[in-house]
Amino acid sequence: MSPSNRGSILGLFTFLGALILTIAVQLPRSVQVAAQNSDTGEITLLAEIQEADIERGILTARGNVRVFYPARDIKATAIQAQYFDRERRLILSGNVIVLQKGNSIRGEKVIYLVDEGRFIATPTGSGQVESTYIIRDPQATSQPTLPPTPEFNRN
Repeated sequence: MSPSNRGSILGLFTFLGALILTIAVQLPRSVQVAAQNSDTGEITLLAEIQEADIERGILTARGNVRVFYPARDIKATAIQAQYFDRERRLILSGNVIVLQKGNSIRGEKVIYLVDEGRFIATPTGSGQVESTYIIRDPQATSQPTLPPTPEFNRN
């Protein structure tokens, strides 16, 4: 594989009964610097079943999917993940949980746009997406205690 094809699917391995696929993603130069020189941008997917369509540049992983993207400090779980190499887009679906630098997002479907470093989350039906963000306040002297979340009746 030539160095110019860094965004291509690299390989498929079997490890402890789960399939592991590692994808090299060429990050934009500004992101590479921000990621402290993580120049390969490897994304590792673990799943029960994985399929790779190399001609179309689509990887599909199903069943207990776990995603690791160390260059951007992203960890995620889902029922299914699809990586679209040409669009540089990762779609996670089914009880998705994404963690990044202490922040989290939960939804039925989460799309990660690699080049933009942006997440788009959608809920199931009339449900909601849940996000937790750590906001650093330089003037805060201590961590406040959050009030309990109120219960809502759905009648």
